[in-house]
Amino acid sequence: MVDSATRIWTAALVIIGDEILSGRTQDANLSYLGRWLNLQGVRLKEARVVPDDAQMIGNAVKACLAAHDYVFTTGGIGPTHDDITVDAVAAALDLPVIYHPEALAQLEHWYKGELTEARRRMARVPQGADLLPNPETGAPGIRLGRLFLMAGVPSITQGMLRGLDGTLAGGKPVETLAIGAWTPESRVADMLSDLQRANQDVQIGSYPFWREGRGGANFVLRAVDKEKLRTVRDMLLAQLREAGIDAVEGEI
Repeated sequence: MVDSATRIWTAALVIIGDEILSGRTQDANLSYLGRWLNLQGVRLKEARVVPDDAQMIGNAVKACLAAHDYVFTTGGIGPTHDDITVDAVAAALDLPVIYHPEALAQLEHWYKGELTEARRRMARVPQGADLLPNPETGAPGIRLGRLFLMAGVPSITQGMLRGLDGTLAGGKPVETLAIGAWTPESRVADMLSDLQRANQDVQIGSYPFWREGRGGANFVLRAVDKEKLRTVRDMLLAQLREAGIDAVEGEI
């Protein structure tokens, strides 16, 4: 049996909405979810952006569920006609849609008796689902086993995720260290490749930048083993300096 502390747990995000694909709205949930999952010991391995199309939403969710331990969706669970995530997911998983009695009660309390038919839509869930508390607006998110349906508004998404802190099965949190250097990536490409090959348990990413009239790169190292992470960071820092490159701990 695989130890849950050494097993790599993975997740996917399905971002839903025509407004994302049109460029009208910029997604802010991907980076937050990735950081939040790292703290839970889960790695965000995939993200898909799909339009407000029931078939495409359902296909994306089913494919991600087959490939990962957890799947999160953002967008499309509000009160308007184009909020179709619940129906799309229910259809894809062959489940009926019901009004969750607890969700109705929460919405009734939140809107103080002014629960319109449009607002009632936010209590609809695939049968068998549990609720994710929403401290921002009262309209809950939805949990269906390994699947989490959340609102697209970043503050609401973040509130729902805070309610899940510490509740997911996962491995060790991923730690991160960085080095900033004033050098073009091409100059250190071989150095990075050799170091990566020799240390497969540490992920090394290179991110170029241009500022102050010159170019440089930040090298971000990620691993679950803190000691190994520091060792590889120190090795890379020493190699850069030995090559005459101005490099410092942390990003520039």
